[in-house]
Amino acid sequence: MLIIPLQSNSVYMRLHRNLVFASIDSLHLIFNEKKQADKVLKNTLKRDKRWGARDRAFIAETTYDIVRWKRLYAEIAEVKEPFDRPNLFRIFTVWATLNGIKLPDWPQFEGTPTRRIKGRFDELSKVRKLRESIPDWLDELGAKELGKKWDKEIHALNELADVVLRVNPLKATVEMVEAALAEEGFQTERIKGYPHALKLAERGNVFSTKAFKDGWFEVQDASSQKVVQFMDPQPGMRIVDACAGAGGKSLHMAAMMENKGQIVALDIYENKLTELKRRARRNGAHNIETRLIDSTKVIKKLIGKADQVLIDAPCSGLGVLRRNPDTKWKLSPEFLESVKNTQQEILVDYSRMVKPGGQLVYATCSILPSENEKQVKQFLDSDSGSEFILLKQEKISPAQSGFDGFYMALLQKKE
Repeated sequence: MLIIPLQSNSVYMRLHRNLVFASIDSLHLIFNEKKQADKVLKNTLKRDKRWGARDRAFIAETTYDIVRWKRLYAEIAEVKEPFDRPNLFRIFTVWATLNGIKLPDWPQFEGTPTRRIKGRFDELSKVRKLRESIPDWLDELGAKELGKKWDKEIHALNELADVVLRVNPLKATVEMVEAALAEEGFQTERIKGYPHALKLAERGNVFSTKAFKDGWFEVQDASSQKVVQFMDPQPGMRIVDACAGAGGKSLHMAAMMENKGQIVALDIYENKLTELKRRARRNGAHNIETRLIDSTKVIKKLIGKADQVLIDAPCSGLGVLRRNPDTKWKLSPEFLESVKNTQQEILVDYSRMVKPGGQLVYATCSILPSENEKQVKQFLDSDSGSEFILLKQEKISPAQSGFDGFYMALLQKKE
């Protein structure tokens, strides 16, 4: 059975009209107006100051659950996009019935065929693309690229992601964070092989804790933490984080480098670099310099200057579907082709920043070989890549690890 019970035990609560309506409103914006799920929920959850933690958890988890299983639930409910409001209530009815929730006596739920819903669920679950709730093209692509492994990987990517923290050694030890969070009611577990990682025993809002506000930790999946471990940055190095975004990996590098040396964090989006600066202040990371890529000059100035260059490349994001389930409805074969071209362009262009004897790390949060090892091979076979040799590569499987799907390759530039 693939249904995921809500973590907050909200399933045992009576359904409240304002919470259900808030979920329906959120689904309308995500499905019909193609808005980003996390941004929609951020706004929805601010709507009513009276909502407590459990109320907000109900809205967020219900909405994400229905986004994750959209195709399966819509097939069971026999509705098609664009979903009008009665359609959205029919889909909600499917979700509630499969989660064993008693539906209230509201006009929106009149004549719910409970037995039929369960029967259709059993029937449709025999077909992988419906059981795992994915578009036809994605199912075909996954099977083509991963063969028999696709079944387990896509199943794992539909499970609820753990909340993993990365302790910031510039400010605290793992023991200090464990103790501080325990005092505020958060139990944590260590993860073998990840020296600064802690996993929350139960989901909760750790952003409100004093330890977070004091910069003792960041929320970062174990697989994402693995990328910087894989790079092994050393104090005193000059490192370019070429697609830095809001800087999770830059912050991790700064901690591993003990604030010694320099990290040049590049991105094409100024708002992401502004967020990185804010996070760096909270983390006590002083060796990060942000630079906006607003012309080719930014890269030219860094040619041959870096000990290490990290390319955390734009990708399909298939490896992080558990935390971004709306991605599978936004992806298209055309986007995937275009992002693969971008990946190759970035590899060719940004690899020039590596100095002789220096290293290049290419990473994605995808599980597709066409975005990963095949991209590295294509680069190494090109004129630009002929100066590099592949030292090692690693794939993190969501099915085997229980964490996000990631790929990373370490290349060295010849002296």
